[in-house]
Amino acid sequence: MLQIKLILSFLFIIKISAFAEFGVPHFDMKELLNAATLDVKVDQDWHVVKGRVDTRQKLVNIYVGDFWPGQAYRVPVRMIVPVDRKAKGFHLTGGHQSMKLRKDAQLNPIESELIQGGVGLVYTVVQKLSRSDYGELAQAIHEKFIKTLNPRHTVKYWGWPASLMRCVTLAYSEKDYFIEGKVALSGGSKNGASPTVALIHDKRLTAVHASVSPMFESPLRLCDEAAWKELEQYNKLHPPKKGRSPHAFLGGVFGPIYNYDALAAGHSWDDLKQLAYKMQKHYFVSKNMEQLKERDVDLYFHPGTHDFVAFDVPHGGKYYPELPIYLRINSGHGLKGRSKSAEKGESNLAAFMFQHFFEGVGEMLTAPVVEYVVDKNELSVKVKFKDNEVTESGRIWWMYDRGPDGSFDYISELFPEDQTNTMTYNKKDQSWNVKIPLKTGVSKIDFFSNHGKTLNYNDRPYATYM
Repeated sequence: MLQIKLILSFLFIIKISAFAEFGVPHFDMKELLNAATLDVKVDQDWHVVKGRVDTRQKLVNIYVGDFWPGQAYRVPVRMIVPVDRKAKGFHLTGGHQSMKLRKDAQLNPIESELIQGGVGLVYTVVQKLSRSDYGELAQAIHEKFIKTLNPRHTVKYWGWPASLMRCVTLAYSEKDYFIEGKVALSGGSKNGASPTVALIHDKRLTAVHASVSPMFESPLRLCDEAAWKELEQYNKLHPPKKGRSPHAFLGGVFGPIYNYDALAAGHSWDDLKQLAYKMQKHYFVSKNMEQLKERDVDLYFHPGTHDFVAFDVPHGGKYYPELPIYLRINSGHGLKGRSKSAEKGESNLAAFMFQHFFEGVGEMLTAPVVEYVVDKNELSVKVKFKDNEVTESGRIWWMYDRGPDGSFDYISELFPEDQTNTMTYNKKDQSWNVKIPLKTGVSKIDFFSNHGKTLNYNDRPYATYM
């Protein structure tokens, strides 16, 4: 998107006791790492599973913790390791369903390569309570959260991230089957958001590949009343077309909007703002870049150009250009590359996992520096990666007067098919360049570019894009 570099500095000094009083979840890592409290119930003990790649698998059910005293939360977990050795580290995913998890897993190509390389797999269920074993509890938990604004009383702020961290504790308690190593998580939507939160808090985790999920705090996410009033005014002037309505996630802190329910329950905008500000370092990767860099974690995000969860990509591009993201044109929840100009054969997830766990694969591209100059009716764009970083392609897309972050227009108006171009590579300064015509009568232009690099693993090429 159009980049204007601004540096904002916020200083918040909050005592831990204040977090506890306001109900912000301070994940008790000592308890989450305690294997003695897992209360493991074995459904299927270790056994060999024949398939594309033979494996050993075990299915259990574990105790995560309590939503409130006496209301336990448990999740099923399937562990998968090579048939002839211990797994060193593993790939953790929550995008599974309880009933399907009962069946022995047949691996997909990425999983097969990981197992053959000695990396384990751990499956669990990160799913809406209404679609899991806690369906009857879903409404009670929501009502308790709205009444108390205590995020511990939610599955998205506490239950899902905590369950992923407990899975790591479980796997490493199986000392005859796992050796401690790298732990990478991946997934989309709730399975992109929950791993990101877990990564922030759990130093055993080493990588996250997340799609269509929140990454950074923006005024709407932080419940800034002025930003919400401005959005409401815009939506009144630009209502959704007949038969369509605003989405329940547009503007939400880290999921569905709860603002209006909380206000109806007697809370104030100031209450909502205080909670959001105190939660931001617990949940947004943008607020944790320094500590994640010190831990040398690997990050890659696919927020989508039109996603109702990642509704603030322009804000992120402006304030956090260093975050490694890939934007598939006209993509998001329910949109699958509805453009002829979309990249073909994009394999970011596979390449990301292989380069994280194995040697000799190469490295994903890092975020480039984007420069632009407006000259009369033309916009000149220059994209420059770090010195000697090999890039193979460059393509740019643009849109005039796009609707603002969080609006229905933002997710409904697609990038036009005729507003894209191939960029030219300048060998002299190792940059990608293009000139975009500026229409008369427009006030704003959003743009982004994607750049390719091929990685190789086991003599197979994997096309990656940044």
